Amino acid sequence: MEKFKKYPLLYAVSTLIGMIVGAGTFGIPYAFSGVGFGIGIFYLALLGFAVMAVHLFYGEVVLRTSEPRRLVGYASKYLGKWARRLTTGTILFEYYGSLLAYTILGGQFLSIILSPWLGGSSLLWGLVFFAAGAFIVFWGIKTVARNEFIMVGLMFLTLAVLFFKGAPLIRVENFQGFDLSRLFLPYGVILFAMGGSAAIPQVRQILRGQERKLKKAIILGTVIPIVVYFLFALVVVGISGTGTSEDAIKGLVPYFGAWVIDLGAIFGIFAIITSFLCLGISMRDLFYHDYKIKKIWSFVLTFAIPLILYLAGFKSFIFIIGFLGAFASGLDAIITILIYFKAKKKGNRRPEYSLPLGRAVGGFLILLFAIGFIYQIIYLSGN
Repeated sequence: MEKFKKYPLLYAVSTLIGMIVGAGTFGIPYAFSGVGFGIGIFYLALLGFAVMAVHLFYGEVVLRTSEPRRLVGYASKYLGKWARRLTTGTILFEYYGSLLAYTILGGQFLSIILSPWLGGSSLLWGLVFFAAGAFIVFWGIKTVARNEFIMVGLMFLTLAVLFFKGAPLIRVENFQGFDLSRLFLPYGVILFAMGGSAAIPQVRQILRGQERKLKKAIILGTVIPIVVYFLFALVVVGISGTGTSEDAIKGLVPYFGAWVIDLGAIFGIFAIITSFLCLGISMRDLFYHDYKIKKIWSFVLTFAIPLILYLAGFKSFIFIIGFLGAFASGLDAIITILIYFKAKKKGNRRPEYSLPLGRAVGGFLILLFAIGFIYQIIYLSGN
């Protein structure tokens, strides 16, 4: 507890990183290799900036509001009942889908690591992953924040090992090429991978009494994942080129050997469990703070539905994250920006920071997300 109080900025940044760097990490290299590495970098920079701006907008909304809320509560307060209903549907769809996706991938990674010694199917190890994550969430934010700090550190250590072992195998020719037919492939993947706004209210709680550090925490917590994604894509695409697999790991086996599967699975566990914990806390608090449901029932509502869906046979990881990235993340961002516009006028607390050119940037981002949303509808309907 004393360490948590002593280094609040460090824990705040690690909480946001833990929310962002998750299952979507493994789709980044495939998206880069599909369209061309240069175009992939452009998408990462553009959408990385866009998401960081949305996170900063949300942070200012949180600081302009004296009472603790989550996105649904802010939508209701500043936009009205229609926004509350729309946001509730979007959030529930996104959160439940993400918890389900993390459970599926977590089960696959645990199976890779532990099945050779302990046996068991991916289904069983998915249940183990789910139970462990739910148990940690039950103990609350302080416990999770401390564990996230450790997990994020281990995740970066694993990535560093992969980077330095793989650097000599990188080939420049693997970064060449461009496929116009897949020009928009990275959009949904990167947008899903960069989403972390659910952790912003938690970050403010960690920084309680030091809210002036919130802007710095949001910037660092968003920029660091961008760098991580770039380095991860650089290594994976640089080694496997057009043979990059959708999960980023299997395509490396011919170059590294079978041991890379275990290393990638370990990295995957670190990346996914932190996002699972942050998302579980955010959803539990949504029911508790915004709907005034008792804590125990908020916990049950958070984890019962993804567990039921998992047991019912929903196991297609790629389909789930693709659908979430295409629709939910962009709509969430648009709603957040609209809330920000209203909070600038109706907020009941003086914020520790106020963004310059907020309306101009927000208007541009709404247009960007709307175009991406419309394109995804056209693209998916054509496929």
